[in-house]
Formats: sequence, C-alpha cells, structure tokens
Amino acid sequence: MRSFIRANFLYLAWVVSLVATGGSLFMSEVLDYAPCKLCWLQRIFMYPLVLLLGRAAIRGDRRIVGYVAPLIAIGGFISLYHYGEQKVPGMASILPCTVGVPCDEDYLDWFGIITIPLLALTAFILIGLLLWFGSRQHGRDGWAGFESDDPEFEDH
Repeated sequence: MRSFIRANFLYLAWVVSLVATGGSLFMSEVLDYAPCKLCWLQRIFMYPLVLLLGRAAIRGDRRIVGYVAPLIAIGGFISLYHYGEQKVPGMASILPCTVGVPCDEDYLDWFGIITIPLLALTAFILIGLLLWFGSRQHGRDGWAGFESDDPEFEDH
C-alpha cells in the first residue's frame, strides 16, 4: 500500500481535488446550495489544486508540493474556522458573515458532525497527507529537496 501511494501520490491528490471541486460545484449548481463567504474562500484555495496537481501528475513533477502547500494550509485553516463557526456556540459572532448566506448555515449535517466545511477540511488534509507521504521518498523533511522527472526542470 505504501509503495502504491508513493508511486501514485500526485494522481491520488489530484483525484481528491477533483472530487472536492466536483462536489462543491454539484452542491451549488445542482442542489442550489448558495455558498457563503467562507465557502467561496475555500473554493479559491481548492479549485487551483485541480489544475496544478493535474499538470504535476501528468508531468511527474514532484516539486509542485512546495508550491501547493500554502494553498492547502490556508484552505484547511479556513475550513477549520468555518467548521468551528458552525459547531462552536458563540464563534459565529467573532467574525460574522454579514452579506448574503450566513456562514453558520448547515445545508448538510450528517450525524450532527459532518458538514460541508468538514468535508472541505478532510479534502485539504487528505491532499496534504498524500503529498507529504508521497514526497518523503525524495526529501528528508517531506516538503523540500524534490527531484523532477521532467528534464525541463533539471538544475544546470
């Protein structure tokens, strides 16, 4: 299993970003769930991952990990904050959504714990873990010292 993940981590991370983006678009365009301000911010950090990870997977460019790490970290933080705003009493008043859809709106609430921001957070964490575990074969700390299979990116 580990060797499979290490061999295909870019493709796996790309698939997770595709599913997250597709799910987001399905909920807003098909189910008519209007995204709130924080949902839009999470989309801003997830949607580019589809293009970046897809290109990196096709080209075998492992150096993408360093470039997408900030998108994953910031998007994950926004998702965590949004989830807290929905589930922690009084947290919504710290930075309230005052325009449009309220950010504490629960369109989806399975088992009292699974909400849309939690799904987004799970996707950001899963992408981050896949990239970290997969890239460990090339760099000691898992985030630096990557080698690319693409000759265009070789150091001269």
